[in-house]
Amino acid sequence: MKNDIPNEGESPRLNDVKLQEVTGNMSQINRRKFVKVAATGALAFSIVPRHVLGGKGFIAPSDKITLAYVGCGTQGLRELLPLLSVPGLQVISVCDPNRDAVGYKDWSKDGLRDDIRAAIGKPDWWPGGDNAVAGGRENGRSVVDTYYSNIRGGDKFKACTAYADFRELLEKEKDLDAVKIMTPDHLHGVFSMAALKRNKHVLMHKPLSNRLLEGKAIIEMARKSNSITHLVPWDSNGPMDQVMSWINSGEIGTLKEVHNWTNRPVWPQFSTIPTESPKIPDGFDWDLWLGPEAERPYSPDYTNMVFRGWYDFGGGSMADMGHYSLWTVFNALQLKGPTIIEPNLSHFVGMGGATPDWVYNDFSFPMASSVRFKYPANDTRPAVDLCWYDGGMRPPIPIELIDGNEELPVEGMMFVGDKGKILAGFNVQAPRLLSQKKPDAWDTLQTAQVKEADKVATGLQLFVDACKSGKQYPGSFRDAEYITEAVNLYAASLRANKLLKYDAASRQITNVPAANKYLSREYRTGWDPASI
Repeated sequence: MKNDIPNEGESPRLNDVKLQEVTGNMSQINRRKFVKVAATGALAFSIVPRHVLGGKGFIAPSDKITLAYVGCGTQGLRELLPLLSVPGLQVISVCDPNRDAVGYKDWSKDGLRDDIRAAIGKPDWWPGGDNAVAGGRENGRSVVDTYYSNIRGGDKFKACTAYADFRELLEKEKDLDAVKIMTPDHLHGVFSMAALKRNKHVLMHKPLSNRLLEGKAIIEMARKSNSITHLVPWDSNGPMDQVMSWINSGEIGTLKEVHNWTNRPVWPQFSTIPTESPKIPDGFDWDLWLGPEAERPYSPDYTNMVFRGWYDFGGGSMADMGHYSLWTVFNALQLKGPTIIEPNLSHFVGMGGATPDWVYNDFSFPMASSVRFKYPANDTRPAVDLCWYDGGMRPPIPIELIDGNEELPVEGMMFVGDKGKILAGFNVQAPRLLSQKKPDAWDTLQTAQVKEADKVATGLQLFVDACKSGKQYPGSFRDAEYITEAVNLYAASLRANKLLKYDAASRQITNVPAANKYLSREYRTGWDPASI
């Protein structure tokens, strides 16, 4: 995990006399309100550690950051497990429009169930529902309550509440400090803005939004807020130190291009809109799942693991994976506001009759694509192109690899200058100069990652610390403006299937005015962020 946390001054400690005055009067202050005020910086001092009174490692319930967990699908439950083990967090509520474990899909049938059993210390835990894959708010509630009973049994806690509607949760849960949002992409914007409006801290998975203008609105709100915000994929970004050292020292000449490629999608991206109308599962509120998007008949082909392939509900492969690989690249190269976005994408041809039928598709991402972003020169570097590839597409194999009988890895990153190239793993791991001999251990190094559990634990503790101190840390919504801009322009260019010219100052596509509709969302009644 990247550790370049700003060296801000620590909150000054009060002297012993002053500290005794504060602790002596603590009974006159509502403890929860005290933590919230301290988190906004209005009271800039450090609280006496509760473990002094309650034993080593003890954190009083009143000192914990209370959190609502929003989104109890398979990935939501998977990421809930390590969060529960963080002493400074207390999950007090869960939310999902699906009540039961019905209709979920996952990487394996029993893997998540077995992970939950191990984490909560209950080997006979069962998801219920259709007796297949875990998911739904009742599973979320069960996991939270069982974990706190079995693993943190010494803690005092109230039973976890569960809601179908996030708006109701925010209205009723008055003793709430923060939310974690693990919903499909189309709900990220309205949910995070509703939370920020109520001064809640927000931890969220990518993307900020699957619409550019909505994403910009979230960022602007976060900049005006004292709430701590954090976008989870920052914690998986690789450092750019070695790459920038080679670029700045001229090892590859003048940087011209950055290439990043993934094997995503690993979900179906449909060539037609669902036509069947199956029954909505019992306990599933389809209207709440749609949220701000237009009404349409329910289909399981929209939900759970497959939502990301639809323009209305997801952000495609770049929104899914580019946040993990490119965010640190954007920061290091100061990539701000591309001027040209050039898409190349696969297409679908049917045979509805005697002749081929070209299917025009602006509802689902293509099976494979490449998109070139052209970024103008700035004070620190010349103009540079950023090229994204998905669906198995990759850049041409460099002659240096061909001469060494090598091929490009399935996923990777490459920096191309006019005098050389740097090849790295997908998250900029183990960069190597192609002008030099391949390191013996490179095939192993370029896929090596910091232990995932360690990264998650570190990231969650940083969030807790930031909520208590009021000091924002790297990976905030404020830091995500230009990666958010890029992933949404990627989607707009694919949807328009045209080269786009973009004016960053006005946030407008200038050469294809009709494509501007892809940058915003038409909110259903009751779902406009201003009314939530």
